[in-house]
Amino acid sequence: MLGEMEQSIMVNSPIVIGHRGAAGEAPENTLASFRLAAEQGSHMVELDIHMSEDGKLIVCHDDTLDRTTDISGAIRSLHSDVIREADAGSWFSPSFAGERVPFLEEVYDLLPEHIEINVEVKDSGGALFDEVLLNYLRGNNRIDRTVVSSFDHKLLLRLKQAEPELRIGLLYAADLIHHASYAALLETEVWSLHPHHGLIGACDAEDAVAAGLHIYPYTANRSADWDRLLSIGVTGIITDYPGRLKGHLSRLNLIGTTNSLHG
Repeated sequence: MLGEMEQSIMVNSPIVIGHRGAAGEAPENTLASFRLAAEQGSHMVELDIHMSEDGKLIVCHDDTLDRTTDISGAIRSLHSDVIREADAGSWFSPSFAGERVPFLEEVYDLLPEHIEINVEVKDSGGALFDEVLLNYLRGNNRIDRTVVSSFDHKLLLRLKQAEPELRIGLLYAADLIHHASYAALLETEVWSLHPHHGLIGACDAEDAVAAGLHIYPYTANRSADWDRLLSIGVTGIITDYPGRLKGHLSRLNLIGTTNSLHG
């Protein structure tokens, strides 16, 4: 079966997208995690952002620091200087003690330019957030290596209207009747669909690709899930284990056949 599947997907091997870096093997959304994802061969990394009290773009999944650091409090209510004092690594392993909650700019500075960045907006905070994010992305050609995704599709539409060059990706956890048609409802160019990996099938993927959409399901961590996604022709896979996924693709002789992200 794998031989038949390999032949059917050889031309369209998916890109490897490290979820919160390499969150299965390093503390999520830290520089250590993004560094590991890069070392493991990720084509793209996914991260989450909020804005601090003083207007800094903070890389963290939750709206509070309670779960992933040694301090508590809502990010939007904390000054960035306070956030920088938090230990964001010890909860994962003593070997990561001292890892900090990064600013978005630090991740862009860390990663080589060939690695793209999927910025997931968690808590926008309104017009001020839009301005801060877009002003940052407009510098140094950052827009060219960025896909902004969110479950808040009105936010994405607002960002796209303000910056037509921005690539946007629709996050959702629904078993839609027709995925491509939903994207068309925004009446603007959508770059990618980010469904839960268990909620997209072969016909869905075929229709989406035919409509010019990229498909980046989240968060698939098992080889059986990877094989299913490969068989339906997704264009990227978001995973906590980018190194393992890269190895899985290599065993299927798919490394080196990945399409250009801009193709």
